[in-house]
Parts: sequence; C-alpha cells; structure tokens
Amino acid sequence: MSMAYEMLRRHEGFRSLPYLCTAGKLTVGYGHNLDEPMSDELGGMILQYDIKVATRELIRIFQDFPMFGERRASALIDMMVNLGATRFRGFKKMIAAIKKNDWVEAAAEAKDSRWYVQVGSRGNEITKMLT
Repeated sequence: MSMAYEMLRRHEGFRSLPYLCTAGKLTVGYGHNLDEPMSDELGGMILQYDIKVATRELIRIFQDFPMFGERRASALIDMMVNLGATRFRGFKKMIAAIKKNDWVEAAAEAKDSRWYVQVGSRGNEITKMLT
C-alpha cells in the first residue's frame, strides 16, 4: 500500500456506520464524506463488493453454486444483493427446489412471493433466467 493510504487509515480511523464528523458532515469508512455525490466509479466498486459477498453467501447455501452456470448464478446473485442474506434465506421452498435441481419449481416459488410483486419487471426477468 502507499504511504498516503496507510497514513489516512491511521489518521482517519475506520467507522463501519455513518457518523457526523467534527465538521458536521455525514461520514463513513475512513473519513469518506457521504454529503458529496457518489461517483459511478465508487458505486461500481461497491457493487463489485456486494456481488462478492452475495456469491460467498450463495456458496454457503448451495455447495454446487459454481456449477449453476452464469445465467442462473447471475439471477440468484441479483436476488441476494436485492434481498440480503436473511430475506433470501426466507425463500425456503425456492431453495429446496434448487437443491433438488428443479429450476421450474424454483422459479414458481420465487414468483409466489411479495418480493416478485414489489420488484416488478426485475422479478419476471430473474425467474425466466432460473428456468
């Protein structure tokens, strides 16, 4: 790491939750000002991290997740990022269907949920990707 990186880590300290800094700015991480608009670059980095976390969680749920193929894996990653691990795990019947390799049933179980109604066309796209 660079000297500046290490120095800033030491000087700023890490805060995992937003807080008000001494200047009254909403801040998180190593002094990152949340009052400033987020760049697409930073948003993309956060999204990549969220995908990594979602993938790890899906591997915990489905041992054979790496074998699902990009289409189905992407659909499940999208759901996991959108729902979070706790709510995703609430799709017990969908998870059971996937573990039985019954993708049609898994899609039907996803459709039979409040999530499907709430996310509109996103739900339709994801359930098609599962079958």
